[in-house]
Amino acid sequence: MRRIAVKIAYLGDEFSGSQIQPGLRTVEGEVISNLAAIGCSEEDACLKCASRTDKGVNALNNVMVFNTRFDDDAVLLKALNAVSKGIFYRSSATVGDDFNPRHANERVYRYVLPSAGMDVPAAERCAALFEGEHDFVRFCKPDDRGTRMNMRSVTLTKKNGIIMIEFRSEYFLWNLIRRITAAITAVGRGDAVIGDVERALNGEAISFGIARPDALTLTDVIYNGIEFIQPAADMFDGRVSEETFRWSLRNAFFNSL
Repeated sequence: MRRIAVKIAYLGDEFSGSQIQPGLRTVEGEVISNLAAIGCSEEDACLKCASRTDKGVNALNNVMVFNTRFDDDAVLLKALNAVSKGIFYRSSATVGDDFNPRHANERVYRYVLPSAGMDVPAAERCAALFEGEHDFVRFCKPDDRGTRMNMRSVTLTKKNGIIMIEFRSEYFLWNLIRRITAAITAVGRGDAVIGDVERALNGEAISFGIARPDALTLTDVIYNGIEFIQPAADMFDGRVSEETFRWSLRNAFFNSL
């Protein structure tokens, strides 16, 4: 047995979040099922996940770590993609037994918004407020961690009628990005002003709501000194073609309304 880290992609609307929940379909549950299908029990796998994603939140490169008897990563990923429903196994790296996927050097998220009706310069000024160290108690759902953290960057770009907001930090608090995005959106649409957001960051009990989950994507989890290798660019082309066709049918339907 050896320990391996694998980057996976999934659409969040197919799962009730990433963490195992009794009676619900989750990302971890699907990975455990896939491993069992190729001959690795849950106990032997000792599965660990890098980042928790809520119901509806997508991922392009979340990281799962588990034990495997496969010597060839390309064969392993091909086998997992062959049995998976909704998860794409993208790349891999061999890691030590003491590797903890929660201890990443950086996580990157992207939130996508329509730009119609949005004052982009105002939204950019609002986004810049969240960079650096703050107490985000008014912008998260508190859990067992403190609410003070350092946000490395929040950058906003507009292209083809879409606004993309990229967030970078070592870790993120629960619901933090969706609540920050709700504040940025409120300022951009004129429903709030910069001063409202500044007061909330200073601890005043102001809420801007929470943005929808399906527009949020975990784009990468980064570990210094670890290189993930994608052995075959076409290892799930058939599945991608099938999903693309399904979505083209949906788009054709809505475009006909």
